[in-house]
Parts: sequence; structure tokens; C-alpha cells
Amino acid sequence: MPRSFLQENVASALLFALLLFFSPSDAVRSFPAGVGWFAEAPQFRNGDACPASPSHGGATTCDSAHVHIAMTLDSHYLRGSVGAVFSILKHASCPESLFFHFVASAGPSSSDLHRTVRSVFPSLRFKIYPFQEKLVRGLISASVREALENPLNYARNYLADLLEPCVERVIYLDSDVIVVDDIRRLWDTGLPEPAVIAAPEYCHANFTRYFTEEFWESWDGQRVFYGRRRPPCYFNTGVMVMDLARWRAGEYRQKIEHWMKVQRMRRIYDLGSLPPFLLVFAGDVEGVEHRWNQHGLGGDNLSGNCRPLHPGPVSLMHWSGKGKPWARLDAGKPCPLDHLWAPYDLYLPPPSSSVSDSESSAVTVVSL
Repeated sequence: MPRSFLQENVASALLFALLLFFSPSDAVRSFPAGVGWFAEAPQFRNGDACPASPSHGGATTCDSAHVHIAMTLDSHYLRGSVGAVFSILKHASCPESLFFHFVASAGPSSSDLHRTVRSVFPSLRFKIYPFQEKLVRGLISASVREALENPLNYARNYLADLLEPCVERVIYLDSDVIVVDDIRRLWDTGLPEPAVIAAPEYCHANFTRYFTEEFWESWDGQRVFYGRRRPPCYFNTGVMVMDLARWRAGEYRQKIEHWMKVQRMRRIYDLGSLPPFLLVFAGDVEGVEHRWNQHGLGGDNLSGNCRPLHPGPVSLMHWSGKGKPWARLDAGKPCPLDHLWAPYDLYLPPPSSSVSDSESSAVTVVSL
């Protein structure tokens, strides 16, 4: 069977399933001019089989019954973040047992983002952690795409410092994903010692191309991966299960910062936050099924071209690359798979100035 035919049928089946079960709420929340409008997400409740929470009715971060999920949050990718959270809740077997840890740049905008998230997801358990961009700004080097130089791309390096010490494991997700499976299945991934992170690995990829020739010819390039459990393989840092207790004990943030400092002195890679993770963890990553990161759907870092799904089952779709589904949909030039993201889009265009007073009274206004 030709690959294109397979991909088209998988995409069609997924789209039918997503549209069949999608049931948007009638409630709408409004936001400042230029930000747009979001519909309030439906409420999702735990079933009888879900574990009891000792802090029922509260949002205690240290609740042992929680599945902890970390994401960054900013106004530029807010639409993607909202869609990602909605997809996770929709497919979770125990949605009230999820706790979201959002990392946002420190400043007045973090309180605005808090009100936005609370308005769209009134019952969501979450906390926003202010990230001091100065911690990493002096370590960031130029990348092939300007967006990769955003300090928030490096916030994942600091999760073990930002989150409470009682949070010993977390799922980290990029904002340009949707989850079409129960996130607890990813949470239950085994992390046997001494593994610090688990992620899908792609050992067929040309690992050497993630670093410069100068790096491979240097002493560092010849020795850095010696002693790893396996030969180093590429993995995408947009989906990871992280053991924060081992991360803290092993001082892995400092190890990543070391390679960022080396990069500032002599260029050893061209991408942004990914290569330092590869240098520290490649060869020691605990593998996860590829279904949990169908990545690259945003095309490459330059053109953002359309790409099909990889062969095999799908639990998470990831629009890594330049092209984002909301931007391509708005431009009227969507890729086929962008239509699989659309059912989770709670964004509504700002109303025109011709909206009547009676129409305006039907929405809840949030002043930010």
C-alpha cells in the first residue's frame, strides 16, 4: 500500500473521530483587544475508577494523586496552549487528577495569562510560575530561526528549580501539540535508574547533523558520548517525562548550561535549545513509543512545509517546525493535518464593531 494512501486514510479516520466527539460549550469569554476571544471549555469530571485525591476540592500542588504536566505560556502561543490543554482534558480518564504547571515570563502579563486560563478552564488545577528571562538570556546563541531564541524555549531546563521539591516527576509538553489519548498512559512510563528523562527516540535520524563539523573534529565531539548506556540517538524535547528528583540530584541544569557556554565561545550547533539536551542525555534516554510524539508536522525550520503523519498509531501530534496550524488555518492555506488540530481550537475572532449591545450582553467580559 503506498505510504501517501495510508497517511490519507489515517488522517481521515482521525478527523472523523475528533469531529464526532467534539462538543463545544456555548459559553464565551472575552479578552483584550488584539488578543481575541476564547470559548469556555466543557467541564470534564473524574470517573468512579479514578484514584481518590486527598486534597479533594483543592488544588494542592503536592497531591500524590496528581498527574503533573508542565508547559510554557505566553501570548504568542496562547492559542496553541489552550488547544493542547483542551485536548489533554478531553481524552484523560481522570481529568480532575491533572495538575498543570505553566511557566511564563515574569512580569505583569503573567497575571493576565492566569485570568485567561481560569476563564477558559474554570475548574482546571494549575499554577503559573514566573520565569526570570535574565537567567538564560546571556547564554542563548543565534539560531536558524528567531523563534528558537525565545528565552521561554529554555524554561524546561529550569523546571526542577521552579516547581516545588515535592513534584518529583513531570510530563513536559510544547504548546504546539494535541493529545488524542489518555495522558496517564504517558505518565505511567517506566523510568528505571539511572534514567532522568523518557522520550521517543529516532535512531534512524542522522545524529551527526545536529552539530557542526568543528564539534565532531574536536576533543569534545570525540569523547562526550563515551560511557552512555546506548549509542546516542536523536529525540525531540517537546515531549518528555522527567524525573525531577534525579535531575536535581545530578545537577543537570548546570550540565546543560555548560554546553550553552561552550556554544557561546565556539559554535558547535545551529539549533536552539535542543542540542544541549542531546549532549547531556542522548544515549541515556529511556525510550517511549513513537506514538507519543508524531512530531515535525510544522515542517522544517525554514519553510514550514506540509508533512504527513509517520507510520503507526497516534497518541500525540506535534507541530514542531516553522508552520503552526492556527497560523496556516487563519491564512486560508492549511495543511491536511491542520484540520485535526482545528476541533480543539477554542479561539474565536474578535467581534466586529457592528456587534449589537444585545449580542455583547451574551458574553462574559474579563477585564485584563
